[in-house]
Amino acid sequence: MAYTASKDRYSEMKYNRCGQSGLLLPAISLGLWHNFGGVDSFENGRAMLRRAFDLGITHFDLANNYGPPPGSAEEMFGSLLKTDFSTYRDELIISSKAGYHMWDGPYGEWGSKKYLISSLDQSLKRMGLEYVDIFYSHRPDPDTPMEETMGALDQIVRQGKALYVGISSYDEDQTKQAISILKDLGTPLLIHQPKYSMLNRSIENGVQDVLQENGVGSIAFCPLQQGLLTNKYLNGVPQESRAAKSTGALGENEVTEEVISKVQELNSLAENRGQSLAQMSLAWVLREGRVTSALIGASKVSQIEENVKTLENLEFSSEELSAIERILTD
Repeated sequence: MAYTASKDRYSEMKYNRCGQSGLLLPAISLGLWHNFGGVDSFENGRAMLRRAFDLGITHFDLANNYGPPPGSAEEMFGSLLKTDFSTYRDELIISSKAGYHMWDGPYGEWGSKKYLISSLDQSLKRMGLEYVDIFYSHRPDPDTPMEETMGALDQIVRQGKALYVGISSYDEDQTKQAISILKDLGTPLLIHQPKYSMLNRSIENGVQDVLQENGVGSIAFCPLQQGLLTNKYLNGVPQESRAAKSTGALGENEVTEEVISKVQELNSLAENRGQSLAQMSLAWVLREGRVTSALIGASKVSQIEENVKTLENLEFSSEELSAIERILTD
């Protein structure tokens, strides 16, 4: 059936300004890292994207290597842009990235100008787009000068292939350098995409301060720690979980008895707040306004619906924050 978006799609979603830019991002964004590839159900992916947009999620986050196989998530998304979302293109924020391995030879990964521009051209073709809204350097390249990588991002904007640019997984010093170079080039850094959750707080040791001082937004990926901060692992490692699969992003050695104990305590606190553990975890990431958007993944529509309901309770008392801190640091 033809898709018509809900007329109420903007009634409940919260939109946050991205740094000091003119761009607003939904507090909850949807990533297509998993479950939207060529090996996955097309109709399930379609149902999730439709429902996400109906709930006010306007930002869909992709990368050249998302699948599997690599590139297939962009192909799937491109098909749905054509059939379901073509009339809504100007309501969408579509992002992609390049940095990880995509093709053979010396030009198929990392951060050279050759790779970044070639990769974006391929991504635009797969999605049937003239431009993406945000294009990221997916990871820092230790062997390519930062000036070249940032220069490629600047060139991409000037060519009209992206409206804004971002970086992902850069540390504090790399982030400072990227901000400085892009500022001198006249294409300000819009956003940083770091890994951030209650169980991974590394960006609190400098990166968040750099972003705030320079008016750069942030979008946290893996805010639920690949499912650890949901009810999935409350009783150990389920057979079908990512941790149980050797190819999964979450290793079984990360799901220790100590971690499960912390997760169980956090779950009790969430219940007292009238939230699921996932909802409290997302609210915690978004606390104090230091994170622009929390980037969720999903394998079914109900997960998206649950995560968006996070916005019904984003406030924490000082006692709750202290209790979370005690649980995490004990």
